[in-house]
Amino acid sequence: MEEKTSILIVDDNISLCKTMSFILKRKGYDVSIAKDGMEALSRAKDDPYDFIFMDIKMPLMNGVETYKRIKKIRPDSIVIMMTAYAVDELIQEAIKEGAYGILYKPLDMDNVLSLIEKARESKEGGFILVVDDDPGTTLTLRNILSKRGNIVGIAHMGEEAISLAHEREYDVIIIDMKLPTINGLETYLAIKKIDPKIVAIMMTGFPQEMGDLVEAALTKNAYTCLYKPLDIDLLLKLIDNILKLRKE
Repeated sequence: MEEKTSILIVDDNISLCKTMSFILKRKGYDVSIAKDGMEALSRAKDDPYDFIFMDIKMPLMNGVETYKRIKKIRPDSIVIMMTAYAVDELIQEAIKEGAYGILYKPLDMDNVLSLIEKARESKEGGFILVVDDDPGTTLTLRNILSKRGNIVGIAHMGEEAISLAHEREYDVIIIDMKLPTINGLETYLAIKKIDPKIVAIMMTGFPQEMGDLVEAALTKNAYTCLYKPLDIDLLLKLIDNILKLRKE
């Protein structure tokens, strides 16, 4: 018998939790409820949920902080944030940390169910970290890669990327060579010490200025270097090939 997909709903609005739970259970999912971040942490320690729907604005501990803590316990859980408020900073922080998506209240349950099915397919994708100080580039790549079933984290500085690499094992890291503090090569080498098997795709919009660093990265077994503006089709083919090889 196939095991049911497990879902945890975390929200201090108990009425919303019960409504979501009722609908999702009728669709065949195994659903649990937590009224706040601490209860969610306790439940996550006991059970490996496939999906977690997390309200961003909660008392005591907000949803993003709860997500960060749960990620250390259950890095494979797919987390979808929910909000009824304009909390742009928290939303961006959640996305950077690798949250699968954001749902806005009042929830459209058809969208919820559709997102669950897409997220289930994402288990066939990979964990990818995009490192670039340009927010436009990181968000664009995240949107494209997420739609293809990958879970994508974002970092805007090398130190930030290194910190994330300590917390989660990524399949692929896409690193811009020109970063504001430590450069892309230094970032790659530091992450490679954490995970020697990491596959890194370097990128740059300054081929002449960054030429020596690119060559050094390739010498240290970086997978390749792509030049901006990026050929997205080529990038996607490279990532598909990398993920296929890692699963064999």
